[in-house]
Formats: sequence, structure tokens, C-alpha cells
Amino acid sequence: MVCAGADLPLMPLPQTAAPETGQLEITGAFSISLVGAGAADDRVHGSLDRIFTRIQRQTGIPMQRRIVADNPAASLRIVVGRKDHKSPQRLGDDESYSLRVVNGQAQLSAAAPLGVLRGIETFLQLIQQNEAVAGQSKPGFSVPGVTIQDSPRFGWRGLSLDVSRHFLTVADVERTLDGMAAVKLNVLHWHLSDDQGFRVESKKYPKLQEVASEGNYYTQAQIQDVIAHARGLGIRVIPEIDMPGHAAAIVAAYPALAAGPGPQSVAHNFGVLTRLMDPTKEATYRFLDGLIAEMAKLFADDYFHIGGDEVEPTEWNQNADIQAFMRQHGMSDAKQLQSYFSQKVVKIVISHGKRVAGWDEILQPDLPKAVVVQSWRGQKSLWQAASEGYDGILSAGYYLDLMHPASEHYAIDPMRLPPASADQAATNEAAPAALTPEQRKHILGGEAAMWEELAVSENLDAKLWPRLAAIAERLWSPETVTDTDSMYRRLAITNRWLEYLGLSQRSSLVQMRQRLAGSFPRGPLDTFSTILEPVKGYERNSEKYLTEMPLNRLVDALPPESDAGREFSNKVDAYLAQSGEARKNDARSKQELLRQLAAWQKSAEDVRPMMQANGLLTADLPLADTVESLCRVAQEAISRLDSGSGDAKWKQEATSELETALRHQDDMLIRVAPAVQKLVNAVPGA
Repeated sequence: MVCAGADLPLMPLPQTAAPETGQLEITGAFSISLVGAGAADDRVHGSLDRIFTRIQRQTGIPMQRRIVADNPAASLRIVVGRKDHKSPQRLGDDESYSLRVVNGQAQLSAAAPLGVLRGIETFLQLIQQNEAVAGQSKPGFSVPGVTIQDSPRFGWRGLSLDVSRHFLTVADVERTLDGMAAVKLNVLHWHLSDDQGFRVESKKYPKLQEVASEGNYYTQAQIQDVIAHARGLGIRVIPEIDMPGHAAAIVAAYPALAAGPGPQSVAHNFGVLTRLMDPTKEATYRFLDGLIAEMAKLFADDYFHIGGDEVEPTEWNQNADIQAFMRQHGMSDAKQLQSYFSQKVVKIVISHGKRVAGWDEILQPDLPKAVVVQSWRGQKSLWQAASEGYDGILSAGYYLDLMHPASEHYAIDPMRLPPASADQAATNEAAPAALTPEQRKHILGGEAAMWEELAVSENLDAKLWPRLAAIAERLWSPETVTDTDSMYRRLAITNRWLEYLGLSQRSSLVQMRQRLAGSFPRGPLDTFSTILEPVKGYERNSEKYLTEMPLNRLVDALPPESDAGREFSNKVDAYLAQSGEARKNDARSKQELLRQLAAWQKSAEDVRPMMQANGLLTADLPLADTVESLCRVAQEAISRLDSGSGDAKWKQEATSELETALRHQDDMLIRVAPAVQKLVNAVPGA
């Protein structure tokens, strides 16, 4: 069989799919039968309620919970081959399943309960309006005939979620888990401590919530509720307590642990701070032993993440006692001191029955082979770890907070080395050019990362979705699934479908723009916003922000990627790819481009009164001027291309105007500016 994913509204794409005859109509009489040795699994039973709830939400068809005995007439027959082990979900548990829909009935079969959970998400994604599925005129919803055989490419497919910079509620986390399960992600890496807060209750060290959390933390009962919610969705929860850096909140609560002078305080600013734990004191390790013991009991997963990234050693270098310790133990630099610290912490974690995970800075000589190395610096550090016998997961290229488009994340593969920059080459010189089959087994998968300096509960979903679904596909689907156009077509469908689950990646931004519009009609601001994106990477300097500053400007009410801008750019490329005569005769494409430009130009005119009235938007008045000017330049360029007339003076003036449009303004980019530049460049100079 071959994968027919381009014809199916699925993300991630399955390993194989083939069409079958007929389709399953979704009606109020929908029923499920559940059979097999593993049918009694509580996760499977919990998923049945979700099926009825989500079908009703998606279709509007009233549903009753119809669970029938092994009945060949049931709409959906679920077969669970075996019981699962009694211990918590583990890396490597069987997630494979098969789904067959033929002649009005469906059967979902899996060897183990976890496969059922994955197959249910595929089944629910396949439910589409009849017109969208088969071009029928009959109203309603159905599942197309298909046979799917599916299993994940990687066993570790996760999201690292930072709740320290800006605290997220239990509802935020559980909503995120719902979305993760929908696209078959299976690990929540919960970043619970950083300079700006320690977010989990400790009964042994109560100052961690009394001082280090500043009132925003999860009780242990809430942690247990989240873990239970995740388990029901087939998602493991791994805690991260970052150390010895990113420790300002911990040392504020327990100053005796600090490497630097007091008094210490929880950080309200961002960036790589210098506040570190003192790795030379035995009291530090007694504290960590007690804390890790408590957290190891609270979190059932096999793995415990100790952070270890971005240790800025100023405090170690300026502390006379630490320097004396290093000389006594023959340590020449801070890297060796961190290695000493990591080895002691790894032993503590192992003593409490856990495997250790850490960011790739912990990869130093003598690190135990049982440690999982998480690479944020690039595939080369991941491959270096794998070549040395360490299991590893990739996060480099999957940083959602950088606001890169889905296509860039989609192009990153843990098993392929991209061309390295000079800086990457310098920091990863030991990485191999290729991995042996045995070394490749050490690459467990990957994790997207969402750091919260510039995200809060209100716009969290928009920062995560739908781009996280593209990363999920990269980690689940075959390596050969790389068609970006297909990905974007299915991502648009998936984006709408995810909101049926209760996610708010679109609606939350609409509400934010409504607040900005105030008493003015919101429509012009919405249209104006469609071609804007936040700046990329770290151009938006988070160091000028504080934790308590509101994120309520226009840039905060934008999705990371402008769909309208990308589509316009694609149309410009197609328009310019034609020969001059063909382009001149292509009135339809020309009029479509001009129509869009006129709409954006008008929106730029219409938002001015709103911007003048609202102090949060006043700084964007020059941006409106630039958009209006850019649209005029683009319209003139199309006219000149149509007539074939050149004008060197006009082209020089247009190029000058483009220089402004190509620069970011108030932390925003005009997504269509590069496409307009192509139009101008194509105009003859004389």
C-alpha cells in the first residue's frame, strides 16, 4: 500500500493508507462496540466518552452514548488485542493501530490500549462534511472508505512547556494536553522552575511556593490531576527542575544554596541571568536529594529532567571559595565544575529510581550513558551524543517561541543534518558526518519547545497551534512525507478541527483585536493584520520586558505566520513564473492580486482613526502608512508588468520605499513585502 495522505484530512499522515468502497455516515444513531483482552483498560473506556462528545461538538448532531456488546452492526467496532502493563506509560509502549472503514462500518484494531487512543484521533479527524469529502450534495457528515495501517516513526514526540516565565493555569495545561493527543504527541516536558518562578508545591521545602512562586504554583493535588488527565490521553509527563543555572527563584527561597552574594530575589526580567547554585557545598546536594526524592514520588514517569543549560559562570568565577575548591580538585574552568555538579545530581536522580534527561550542555566526559541528552543547539550535538552511545532527543529547529513558519519546523528532521553555520560548526566539531544503524537507534525523537517570555494564557494557543501539528507530523509520519504544499493544505483543515477540541488559537486573537479596536469596527484591523507577522528569532528583545508587563499590543494579537501573506507570495511567484505574453493574458491572476492589494490598502486607511484613538496602537501609525505605500507600489508594478513599460526613476523610488517595508516596525513584519519586491524587480528598468 502507499500513503494516500494528500487525499485525506489527516495530520499526522499515517504510515500507509488505501481507499475502500463506500463511507460511514455519521448520524445520531452512531454506536460503538468494544471487544478484546484489553477492552477493560480505563484509558480506552475514557476515550469512548470523548468520541461521542467530540462528534457532537464537531457536527452538531445530538449524540447519546451507545456502547453495545460485540455487535457487527455497530458503527465503530474497537478491538483491543491485549491488556497493558500495570506500570505507568513508558517510552516504547506499542502505539500501532489499524483502521478500516468500508461499506458503512468502521473497525479500529490495536495490539495494546495506547494504539486505540491514537487510532481514535485518526477516526475523528476523518469526519468531514460530505461536500468536503466526496463532492456530494447530500448534507451531513461522513468518514470516507479507507484502510490505514499506522505506527509512529519515533517513540518520543513531545512538547517542552515553560510555565515559569509566565504561569499557566491547570486549565491551560490540560487544554494543551488535549491538543497534543489530537496530533499524537506523547510527552509533556513540564518546565516547572526557572529564574522567574518555581511552580510546584513542595511539602519538604515550603519556601519554594511561599517565596519562589510569588503565589503562582500548582499544588501537588493539581499536579496529580494533570498527570491523570495526561495518562488518559496517552501522554507521559516529565518534570524539569532546572539546575544549577536558571535558579534565581530557588536561591531566593533558600539563599544558602546561592553561589553569589545576597540578598537574592525572584527574577522579574528575562535573559540568561547569572544567579547559580553553589556546586561546592554538600548542603546543595542534600537539598537537591530531598527535593528530587519528593518530586520523583509525585511524577510517575521513568524520566526526570535536570535542565543544565545556559550556565553563565560569573558568580562561580567571582566566588573565592568556589575558585579555591576548583583548584583543589584540579578543575580548570566552569565546564568542569558543571560536569562535577551534573555527575553528583545524576547519581541522586538514579538513586530515586529515575532516568536522567538534560539539555545538551551536560554532555561532558564521564557522563553516565543512561542520561538522555536533549539538543537545543542543533542536530550535530544530538548526533555527537548518539555517536558516543547516549540516547537523545532533538529540540533545535522546533522552538515555537521564535515565531518561525510551520514550513521551517517541518523541514527539520532528527535524522538529517542541515548545513551548519560557522558558529554551529565551531561548537559541535566532534559530531559525525553520519550515524551507523546502531547509533541511529539512540535518537529517540524530538520535542517542540515553547518558552514563555512573550506568551501568556490569553495567546498561548496561538503560539502553539497549528504549527505544533506540523512538528507532530515530522515525528510520527514516514521520513519521506515532506511535501510542504500538502502539509499547509492539511494544516488549514487541522487548525479548524483543533478548535472543536476547545483550543482557541484563532478566537483568542480575535478577542484581543476586538479589545484593541474598542468602539471602532474590528473588521479593518482584522484585514490589516492578515499580512503582518511578529518578528522572528530574538529580534523582539524580551529583555526589555518584565514578567508583570501586559502583552496586549497588536504584535501580541497576531499569529506567528500570516496565511494570507504566504498565499499572496505564492500567487506572485506563479504570476512571475509565466512568460511575458502569458502573464499579460492571465487577467484572472492579475485581478486577484490587485483585489487583495486594494483590500489591504483600504484597511490601512481605515485603521488610522482607531490607531489615533488607542494609545496601544498609536505606535503603529507609521506601519499603516508603510502598508498603504507598499500596496500602491505593488499595484503600479503589476500595471507596468502588464504594459511592459519600464521606468528607471520609478523603479529607484519604489526600491527606496521597499527598504522601509522590509524592515520590522514595532516588532512586526509585513509578510507580503518580499513578494512586492519581486514584482518591482521584475519591472524593466528602462
